[in-house]
Amino acid sequence: MGDGWAVARPRPRLRPWVARYVGYRSAASGGGSAVHRGLPSGHLTLNISLGDPVRIVGMPRDDQAPGEFRALLGGLHTSPVLIARSGTEYGMELALEPAGAEAVAGVPAAELTGHVLDLADVGGDLAVLPERLAEAPDWQSRFAILDDVLGARVGEVTSDSAEDVAWAWRRIRGSGGTVRVEALARETGWSRRHFGERFRREIGLTPKQAARVVRFERAVGLLKAGGDLAETAARCGFSDQPHLTAEWRALAGCAPTAWLAAEFPFLQDPLTAPVPDSEP
Repeated sequence: MGDGWAVARPRPRLRPWVARYVGYRSAASGGGSAVHRGLPSGHLTLNISLGDPVRIVGMPRDDQAPGEFRALLGGLHTSPVLIARSGTEYGMELALEPAGAEAVAGVPAAELTGHVLDLADVGGDLAVLPERLAEAPDWQSRFAILDDVLGARVGEVTSDSAEDVAWAWRRIRGSGGTVRVEALARETGWSRRHFGERFRREIGLTPKQAARVVRFERAVGLLKAGGDLAETAARCGFSDQPHLTAEWRALAGCAPTAWLAAEFPFLQDPLTAPVPDSEP
C-alpha cells in the first residue's frame, strides 16, 4: 500500500459523538521536524496505530510521563502534544466531540483534559480494534468496522443530558471562538460563575479556554491553507499579529512561522484540519 489517506464521516447516528474518521499512511521523507506537534483543537483524539506504536515524547501536562501507545484517547488540551515521527506513520484517527469520550470510551471529557489514555485500559472491543483494523483490506472496510463497533457502544445513549452546555459549546464553535463569555452566560440565564463551573464540569475547559482553543484552531486552518499572518489574525478575532503570535507561543509552544517551517512537508495531512460543523 502506498502513501495517502482517506477521510469519512461516521454513520449519521454516530455523528453527535464522532465528527470524522481519517485513515493515513505516509513514509518518512526529507525535510520537516523529527517531532510533530499535536496542536490544541475543539475535538478529542482517538488514534489507532496500524504500524509502529505512537511514541509521545512530550505530554500536554507535566504530571503524565511520555510513552508509547498502540491506541490512545487524548483529551482536550491547551498545550501541544509532542509526537516522535517514525519511519512510516500508518493508522487511523478519529475526531470526537466532547460528549463522545463518555459515549464511546466511558470516560467523561472533563476527566481526560490534558491527559492521554491508553485504549488498552478501556478493554472490550475497543482494545482489539488495532488488530481488527489492521486485518481489514482497505480504508472503507475499516470505516465500516468503526461504524459497527462504535455504534454498538453508544447504544441508546443520548446527547442531551447537558443540552445547555452543548448549546454553549456549539455557539463557541459557530462563532469561531469570538463570542463573549458574558453573552453566553446571559443567554443561559445563569451567573457567569455558575455558567463557567457547569461548562467546565462537562467539557473539561472553562468557556474562556474553549473559545481560545477554537479561535486558535481556526487560525491553524487558515495558515495551513496559505493565509497571511496579519490577515489571519484579523479574521480570527486577534487584536493584531503580535497577539496571534503570543497565542501561538502559549498554545503551540512556538511561533507560527516556526511551526510552518517544521510542518511544511506535512501541511496537506488532514489529521489536524478543523472539522466544520456544517460538513456533510
